Amino acid sequence: MEPTWDIETDLLIAGAGPAGMTVALVASIEGLTAIVCEKTRQVGGTGATSAGTLWIPGNSQSRKAGFEDSPEDAATYLDQLIGDDRASEHRRIYLQDGPRVIDYLENKTDVKFLPCGMHPDYRNNLSGAGLAGRAIIPDVFDGRLLGKDFERVRPPIPEFMLMGGMMVGKTDIVNLLGRYKSFAAFRRSASLVLRYLSDRLRFRRGTRLVMGNALIARLFYSLKKRNVSVMFQSPIKDFIREGGVVVGAVLETTNGDKRVRARKGVVLATGGFAHNTEYRKAFMPHPTPPHSMAPVSNTGDGFVLADAAGAGIDTSGQGGGLWSPVSVTTRADGTKGLFPHLAMDRAKPGLIAVNAEGRRFVNEAVSYHDFVEAMYRSHQTASTLPAWLVCERAFVTKYGLGAIHPETRDLSKHIANSYVTLAENLEELASKIGVDPNGLLDTVARNNDFARTGTDEDFGKGDMELNRFNGDPLHAPNPCLGLIEKSPFVAIAVWPAEIACSVGLSTDPSGRVLDAQHQPITGLYAVGNDMGSLMSGSYPGPGTTLGPAVVFGWRVAMHAAGLLSDQKAEA
Repeated sequence: MEPTWDIETDLLIAGAGPAGMTVALVASIEGLTAIVCEKTRQVGGTGATSAGTLWIPGNSQSRKAGFEDSPEDAATYLDQLIGDDRASEHRRIYLQDGPRVIDYLENKTDVKFLPCGMHPDYRNNLSGAGLAGRAIIPDVFDGRLLGKDFERVRPPIPEFMLMGGMMVGKTDIVNLLGRYKSFAAFRRSASLVLRYLSDRLRFRRGTRLVMGNALIARLFYSLKKRNVSVMFQSPIKDFIREGGVVVGAVLETTNGDKRVRARKGVVLATGGFAHNTEYRKAFMPHPTPPHSMAPVSNTGDGFVLADAAGAGIDTSGQGGGLWSPVSVTTRADGTKGLFPHLAMDRAKPGLIAVNAEGRRFVNEAVSYHDFVEAMYRSHQTASTLPAWLVCERAFVTKYGLGAIHPETRDLSKHIANSYVTLAENLEELASKIGVDPNGLLDTVARNNDFARTGTDEDFGKGDMELNRFNGDPLHAPNPCLGLIEKSPFVAIAVWPAEIACSVGLSTDPSGRVLDAQHQPITGLYAVGNDMGSLMSGSYPGPGTTLGPAVVFGWRVAMHAAGLLSDQKAEA
């Protein structure tokens, strides 16, 4: 008896994040029908709250802007950083396809990108590392184009918005902070605020979208223009298999379960296992990180189904996650939030990070991923969960600290809700935050010696171009080293949190899920954070997660359409 189907399509994509929407969009362009089933009421996933950067060595957008780069150099860099492992072929194909995938989207969709220019790779002391030209960001998007569906775009975290709902990019911040220093900056700042105030007459937040929100909105807008269906509140519940082949899936919808036939396959893009306690304990370091930057709805739905169906799990993503230190905020409604300390404070002069012994354990200006890995190494001998960022109150006013914006002079609100700790001397500060006072005093004194000479003899803060890029170029002799000597003093606790899972389902370079014997499970694909990290748990540069999500999203759709140039070589 022939099975009955409620819905039929070529591709069924579980998850409306950057990877899933890319698959659906490319599939539609190449003549396939596609349906996206999304667990929540909104598109975007973790991508909507990200910085929106893609790491695409050799991209044409940067070349046109005068920034030369070579995928061959990037390959050398990745070989230095990672070596030869199961993902080497994935990385080779990623570097090969990356630039043309971006050009494909720009030429055929409303997904547009801008070059970042100067944006160093995170281990720029290795051969082949780049200083400029590899990072691109989505162009600003006008959310008003989505009409009532603008509400379907998951907003950024509140800590990333000003005035309760206004998004700002890096250049916007420069203009806002310098609004009284030039007429051009004042005009730009006034324009941003007036646009936002106008938006609030019609929308719950500002419609000028940047960073990850712009990427998500552009993908969603492109899907809408092509009439690709997105089924909201419709998580994938089970696979439908015939003779070992995945031929469809059961969706749990608001109108009951629906059996969906997927002629070309089911694509898992559900975001990894971020809030799945069992998998966190199994694949992440111990003690298990208590926080995650992923939405709470991300419980590993696709991962669980594939695991039960015999899929192989790629554990080469050492540590289980791609990391950022985060501080815990208290929002206006009393709920707790997380602020990722990516680049705005740790590299600035006059801040150190210490463990419970009051000792530094890392070059504070390294990448967010490397910082957390250092936290775990330090924690083996001294409590470093949390670690503490220590500085003067004057530092906070000048540079900001976590969710506290620059130019903030009154810290009373942040002290009252325990976001930061303030003390008149270092001994008192150490007592309040529970670190060894003698260790902290010695560490600060040593930091101050380094600040005067301009050389960090312990960890080399300021030595790498990445450090200096995020430091203060107007501060000498080292843009990343400054004195900590004038009271009062401030401390903030930071914890490890993953911004993406690195352990994922084992796939081939076409995105087909492999079983435990490394054979493809016909009809089943995985992309994004459901797919094992092709960087094997390393973090080479800005956009390490979004770049592969988009590129392999394209590859999955092209494979399903039979259009990959290397498809004939498959078994």
